[in-house]
Amino acid sequence: MYLDHFGLTTLPFQVTPDTEFLFLSSHMQESINVVLVALMTGEVFVKVTGEVGTGKTLLCRQLLSTLERMECVTCYILNPLMGPVDAYRAFADELGLPAYREEEGLQAFVKRIQDHLLSLHGAGKRVILFIDEAQTLSDATLEAIRLMTNLETAKQKILQVVLLGQPELDLRLASQHQLRQLQQRISFSTVIQPLQAQDSERYLQHRLQIAGAQGREIISRRACRKIYWYSGGVPRLINILSHKALLAAFGSGAAQVQAEHVLLAVRDTESVERLSHWRWEQRMRILSLWLAGVGMVALVLSVLSRWRP
Repeated sequence: MYLDHFGLTTLPFQVTPDTEFLFLSSHMQESINVVLVALMTGEVFVKVTGEVGTGKTLLCRQLLSTLERMECVTCYILNPLMGPVDAYRAFADELGLPAYREEEGLQAFVKRIQDHLLSLHGAGKRVILFIDEAQTLSDATLEAIRLMTNLETAKQKILQVVLLGQPELDLRLASQHQLRQLQQRISFSTVIQPLQAQDSERYLQHRLQIAGAQGREIISRRACRKIYWYSGGVPRLINILSHKALLAAFGSGAAQVQAEHVLLAVRDTESVERLSHWRWEQRMRILSLWLAGVGMVALVLSVLSRWRP
């Protein structure tokens, strides 16, 4: 592997969401702030959306760590492709409650969860449920979770929910009439955007420094720009391309990643090639529209110049 070759102590571009490598871009910091403010002011539902690979799970883990230090009770459901009963089971398991027994019945099981939530509230604990990949939740499961949040005291709700999902979650909530009650309860939401060009280069250097680069420029400026262009600023794609570019540079014996190493990484990454072709087509479409507009203006000016009142 290339660690010794580049003088690194750990792999800098793994795709697993490791909070040690968290890069607080302006968009990421804003999203964290929105969620924390919403939760601390008692909002019941908070929504975080973003395209695949933009860092929703990493943001979630950072929030979990922060809230646990604030002595909140946090629950995390990673795979919500489940029905209402399984969702309640997963929630109860996160709360440390005994498993659901068929003989007790669902109503008694839900009552047990509610009693535990009331007990935690009485002890001054804030309970927050995080649901990742929430766009995969069925309508019935979303409704079951909404009903669970109806439990309240005279002054406040005793369960808060953070929904994290892809943009499809926004579309579902906006278009499905049966989810309108949930949609109305989401008063705070945030969208994680891809990195901008400047942030992308800072992101690369940030991860390399944590991995032991010690100020050395392991990836050239031109290579950084290529990585940004082909990744579209999506952190997961940046990680994939950077890792493969480091491998390509190591294989050629180069001391620094150059643009040609990034191009080799792009050719080895199908999803990135599709993205770059799409972006190129979009630019060509915009350029053709602009040229058509310029041509139309020129034609009008030509006609007007020949016309004499």
